[in-house]
Amino acid sequence: MGEAVKIRVFSVDDHPLVHEGIATVIRNQPDMSLVAEAVNGREAVQRFREHTPDVTLMDLRLPDMSGIDAMIAIRSEFPEARIIILTTFAGDTEIQRALEAGARAYLLKSMPPKELVEAIRQVHAGKKRIPAEIAAHLAEHYSDETLTGREIDVLKQIAGGNRNRDIAEKLFISEETVKVHIKHIMEKLGAADRTQAVAIGVRRGIIQL
Repeated sequence: MGEAVKIRVFSVDDHPLVHEGIATVIRNQPDMSLVAEAVNGREAVQRFREHTPDVTLMDLRLPDMSGIDAMIAIRSEFPEARIIILTTFAGDTEIQRALEAGARAYLLKSMPPKELVEAIRQVHAGKKRIPAEIAAHLAEHYSDETLTGREIDVLKQIAGGNRNRDIAEKLFISEETVKVHIKHIMEKLGAADRTQAVAIGVRRGIIQL
């Protein structure tokens, strides 16, 4: 058999510098070729249809939607799509969401290029890849109770600087109910006060500011 078939890689990222870096790394690999690039979620879905790449590198934060939502859209049409989430952010809630939505790997942009290409090869071969630091981060919160949708709504309102009365009005619930939600949020996040609850929520990717 002649030349081995190359792994066809698709890169989705809205930062030109990251785009360039990834493109250079891929082009330097004898067994890979970069077949397409996209800068937002809508473009990602469209380009995926056109090129059906072997492995997709998906940024978590895109201008129009989250990389996870773009991945869900792609996988609803192409369930076999092998997608690696690539991000600067390691909040455990987002890692969990990404993996539940079918990401084959979750990598940090701070990782060395050789680890990135290694992960692409592993994912192409059908394996999953979670770096140790991310696995540790997940394990740390694995037994934690997750916040309910309503508790997340309340936490977002707290992050927006709203008082209990404002939150009650905005969410059409009583002030007493707001207090109960806040008590549960504090307990689940292990926070001492509202400010700390918001800080933990942001660090873990439960809410974004």
